[in-house]
Amino acid sequence: MAASESLDPTPVVAGSAYRPRYIDIGINLADPIFRGLYHGKQRHPDDLSAVVSRAQEVGCSKLIITGSDFTSSRHALEIAREYPGTVYTTAGIHPCSSSIFSTSHKHVDTDGHTMPCDPDPSQPIPEDQEPDPEKTAKVIADLRQLIEDAQSSSPGALVAFGEFGLDYDRLHYCSRTIQLHSFAAQLDLVLALRPQLPLFLHSRAAHADFVGLLKAKFGERLERLKKGGVVHSFTGTVDEMRELMDLGLYIGTNGCSFKTADNCAVVRDIHLDRLMLETDGPWCEVRPSHEGWKYLVESKPPTPAPTPDPAAAEGTAQQQQQQQQQPPAKPAQKSKKPQKKEPEVPERWKSVKKEKWVEGAMIKGRNEPCMIERVAKIVAGIKGVSVEEVCEAAWKNTARVFDVDKET
Repeated sequence: MAASESLDPTPVVAGSAYRPRYIDIGINLADPIFRGLYHGKQRHPDDLSAVVSRAQEVGCSKLIITGSDFTSSRHALEIAREYPGTVYTTAGIHPCSSSIFSTSHKHVDTDGHTMPCDPDPSQPIPEDQEPDPEKTAKVIADLRQLIEDAQSSSPGALVAFGEFGLDYDRLHYCSRTIQLHSFAAQLDLVLALRPQLPLFLHSRAAHADFVGLLKAKFGERLERLKKGGVVHSFTGTVDEMRELMDLGLYIGTNGCSFKTADNCAVVRDIHLDRLMLETDGPWCEVRPSHEGWKYLVESKPPTPAPTPDPAAAEGTAQQQQQQQQQPPAKPAQKSKKPQKKEPEVPERWKSVKKEKWVEGAMIKGRNEPCMIERVAKIVAGIKGVSVEEVCEAAWKNTARVFDVDKET
């Protein structure tokens, strides 16, 4: 399929077999990993087109690339131009990239790699860093220019402001002081933009400060937030999630949302009219160790016990008597080659290590947008509803907020 082609979402027709349709609201396709680059080294050929094709094959016909700094936001726009009507983008400064607002860091581009979603035990950055007013003015001016240029050169491609917010789980990237400054400065820019953009938000272990800043800028009921927003990759508590829903925000779920029983209890309580789906690839894959994995495992019907046959039973007794009179047989030698176990969860595509890349295969440990079908299935299993209900609710919510459900 040519890069400029896109798959139209399949409408739901009464009485017909339902084909799932998905919008991945958070996929880091601008990460060099999707070009075969790992820490500056080319490990396999650029396979971005295959990644997009696999997504489309499962019904994921809309992808929103996360912009988390200047490098990823610019690269995301380049990809969106390759796949008009399929790929969209956000633009913003992630809390973990926010040290560019401080006196101790330069306002320079990064290498483009996104951060994994897990906390890091490294030493946090000292809180004695101070925001730099001149750098802040420069960063915000550059970010505004990037957004305005995108809106004029690629109308409709940039659909949200972010990823931005607070992350107190990973203070080794950026201190609380600078994160709060970065978040506030970017919220001011959102208020200054015309038209206002929807928000693509990040909140980890920082709920009180996160909600407090949103209310300070947009009002107690976020009444000045014109386009709404989503708190993506949500891993907070049930009470935190309910407060966000009460404020009119949406909740993004991915593999990180299913790690524990407590995580799954939160997902169970997300209202369908506040739900969005994402993969957050190349990170946040669903793993066998996750509580939600069990919803992917197909239950097999038990094998029925054979009906007893009296004649066969008599013959078996005679055989057993004959075997007792014979010397014991030598134990059979075990095969040296281990038998390959069938995966408990079906796999659509072969998966290989990056060093053994072959065309058409997925890379182990690199989460892709095609895996969004697993996210939907787990959400449906946790909530006790059909996959169709989950897909349709998430599609409508996402299309409403980000305006991506249109012909190209």
